[in-house]
Amino acid sequence: VQLQASGGGLVQAGGSLRLSCAASGRSFNTYAMGWFRQAPGKEREFVGSISRSGSSTYYKDSVKGRFTISRDSAKNTVYLQMNDLKPEDTAVYYCAAGNFGSTLSSGYTYWGQGTLVTVSS
Repeated sequence: VQLQASGGGLVQAGGSLRLSCAASGRSFNTYAMGWFRQAPGKEREFVGSISRSGSSTYYKDSVKGRFTISRDSAKNTVYLQMNDLKPEDTAVYYCAAGNFGSTLSSGYTYWGQGTLVTVSS
C-alpha cells in the first residue's frame, strides 16, 4: 500500500483544515488507518485511528471533540477533519496503515510522506 497525504497548510487559530490520505492498491479496506503528528523537536505522537470498517474511531485526548477521522472506501481515502485548531497542533501530520488499530507507531506498516500543518496565533 502506498499512502499520499495532502491538505496541510497555514491556518489561524480557531480555523479548520481537512487532511486527506489517498491509498493505492485494492487492499485499502483490510487496513486500519491512523494519523500521527510530529512537531519540531518532538517525537511523533498518535492523533487518532479508524477501524477497517470505519465504524470505530479513537483519538488522543487533546484532539477529542475537535478532530474527526473518516474513510471513504470507494475513494480509498481516509480523512482527518481538524476544527478549532490551536498553535500546539502545528506539526507534520502522517497517515499510516496497519493490520490493527493502534496508538503506537510500531502498529503500522505503511506510512505516507507527511503534510505540514501550521497554526498561527
